[in-house]
Amino acid sequence: MTVISDTRFIPSSRPLEGMAALMLGMVFFVAQDALMKTLLASYPVWMLIGARAVISVALLVPLILLLGKPHRLWTPLWPLHLIRAALFAVGFCLFYAAFPFMGLAEVTTIFFSAPLITAVLAAIFLRETIGLQRGLALAAGFAGVLIAMKPGGEAFQWVAVLPLVCALTYALSQIVARKIGDRESTLTVGLYTLAPSGPIVAALGWGLNQAFDFGPEFSHLRFEFPIPDGTGFLWLVAIAAAGMMGYILNSRAYQIAPASLMAPFDYSYLPMAAVLGYLLWGEVPPVNTVLGMTLIVASGVFIGYREIQTARRAKAVHIAPTAPFVVDSPDT
Repeated sequence: MTVISDTRFIPSSRPLEGMAALMLGMVFFVAQDALMKTLLASYPVWMLIGARAVISVALLVPLILLLGKPHRLWTPLWPLHLIRAALFAVGFCLFYAAFPFMGLAEVTTIFFSAPLITAVLAAIFLRETIGLQRGLALAAGFAGVLIAMKPGGEAFQWVAVLPLVCALTYALSQIVARKIGDRESTLTVGLYTLAPSGPIVAALGWGLNQAFDFGPEFSHLRFEFPIPDGTGFLWLVAIAAAGMMGYILNSRAYQIAPASLMAPFDYSYLPMAAVLGYLLWGEVPPVNTVLGMTLIVASGVFIGYREIQTARRAKAVHIAPTAPFVVDSPDT
């Protein structure tokens, strides 16, 4: 007779690979956003995002054709990709629109309520569990967002709402990424995220300029397309390359690991943005931004730690063999 252990297997998930991909993606995003903040003095946000889309497509399409399967130019999952692309494009237009009025650390601190929102949305739509301790950590993180925004205070700017709305669209896009899962390659996800952003932002920019007359202080929102010189073109290519790598790595992370586990590691962006803002523009975050950032990061790190511990306990339970059972075989 043959003895077989009844072993259960957990769903495919690679948290360490996901963490590494996400943190590396944040490095590329910091570089991209620093370039965006610099170039917004010369080019409108619609042109920068549109140029990034065109250049990304020019890089990704030949690469996908060269590599072949599992990468593909056409996918039946295009409705999910289109939803995610729209969320990304609209959200980050709002995010970059705040750059000329706020420091890089201030804008990004408010935006980084996104991982907290992601954890909440993952519980609602993906049925990922939020316990008491995680719930308290999320509450502390959202308190940090309010402290950073300082609503009702003399220093409050309504423009601070823009990165908060972007945080919501970003969180929703990560839930969509988890729905796509491993059914799509990272290059295909990158192509379908970046390619539609060009026409989406063009339509958004045109519509807003029909509705509003933007003055000199909002010149980065005008629907204009100045022709860059050679150096300017190279900077546009650099933005596209950094954004493309960031989106691909970010998408990969949320495809291969639980959204609630990946979300806290988005916070690796914050200290890098604060340091870069100081080095490039001499920006020193105000006290409320630093305090809010501290609460947000502490909340995210605690949630990540709890998720890792929970995953380890679940894995130990799932792989523990139960009592063996016997089946007939030719050797009996």
